[in-house]
Amino acid sequence: MKHDRSSELYTAALDIIPGGVNSPVRACRSVDSDPLFIHSAQGCTLTDADGNDYIDYIGSWGPMILGHRHPAVTEAIGRVLKRGTSFGAPTDLEIELARLVIEAVPSVEMVRMVNSGTEATMSAIRLARGVTGRDTIVKFDGCYHGHADTLLVEAGSGVATLNIPGSPGVPASFVADTLSLPYNDIACVEKVMAERGDKIACIIVEPVAGNMGLVRPVEGFLEALRSLTARHGSLLIFDEVMTGFRVAHGGAQSRYGIDPDLTCLGKVIGGGLPVGAYGGKRRFMEQIAPQGGVYQAGTLSGNPLAMAAGIATLQEIARPGFYEALEEKSARLAAGLQRAADNAGIPVSIDREGSMMGLFFTAGPVRSFEDAKTSDLERFSTYYKKMREEGIYLAPSQFEALFVSAAHDDEAIDRTVTAAEKVLSEIAREA
Repeated sequence: MKHDRSSELYTAALDIIPGGVNSPVRACRSVDSDPLFIHSAQGCTLTDADGNDYIDYIGSWGPMILGHRHPAVTEAIGRVLKRGTSFGAPTDLEIELARLVIEAVPSVEMVRMVNSGTEATMSAIRLARGVTGRDTIVKFDGCYHGHADTLLVEAGSGVATLNIPGSPGVPASFVADTLSLPYNDIACVEKVMAERGDKIACIIVEPVAGNMGLVRPVEGFLEALRSLTARHGSLLIFDEVMTGFRVAHGGAQSRYGIDPDLTCLGKVIGGGLPVGAYGGKRRFMEQIAPQGGVYQAGTLSGNPLAMAAGIATLQEIARPGFYEALEEKSARLAAGLQRAADNAGIPVSIDREGSMMGLFFTAGPVRSFEDAKTSDLERFSTYYKKMREEGIYLAPSQFEALFVSAAHDDEAIDRTVTAAEKVLSEIAREA
């Protein structure tokens, strides 16, 4: 494949945009590559600036559960576009999307729309601190909750990809009240809560971690978080920005039967447009301004185009059989990739939750950020580059999840598995 136009665009971008990209992982530095510049997309296919086609497993980092340019979504955006792009005032669309979220997500009784996942998590934490009158928060190593100052501690995802332990510009005082514990370590959480539970405002967690690769919770982990926070008067926040409406219609909390106090959402609920939301129990959400004293605001919150795209998406995925079909596609891909690795004799650990998947170049199993970091990053880099040349578009980081959409048909999945068989066999021969 030729990438001349992408190279030209990247050179131009480097001169006027830091690193040439507007989100760090996109720069592809951890896989020793230059980024592709995308021109268009349709279904499960991306087309780059040079006219090359790729089967897309990033899906705009999760939102495109229906695939790109789904007719229901594009038509909804077109209808609302005729009304205007932004009003800075309430619209009927905000109510409709809020109702769809509340109907689907078991723990959410009220919801506030924001513009990004970062806004959702930082706002939920502020609310937890306001409700409890406490300052300390608990997160987990490898879980990424956005780039708010208090959360850039062992944050996985792009921070891990770039091998940055935290971030310059974050004062030590801002993270002094943030405790980061090993994911899936129940005993560690029990110890910390026993010692400091009366000081802890909340525990925030990705119920299924998707920012250190895909890592599922071990049996009893989420249940322990729920019981410990309830016992100590802390709030439990599920960051379902990635898993919400992705691993199940009601999110990971419906899949695991856990009832968090607050839930953060994003990605799928905007249908590919910028959006975020946080919601939860009425008694907590009523403490947000203007109803209560915990302040949070946003100029473009509830943007009508994002609301329209989200409504159309949530209506489509609520159709009978949608998640069963998506589960079947995802299982087919996971089995094929594992078979390709086994046949090549390359240690690979694959895990999956619904249509989210992780592929680690380590024998596994991967149950924590420390496990994820045992992956062979050089081998992943080679795999990424070879798969891209075969027309398969993967996240350019070992520490990111892979997403399957409704637009991935059997042919696309079989082509992906065939490419993986070829690439992994080549890697084995070169070893």
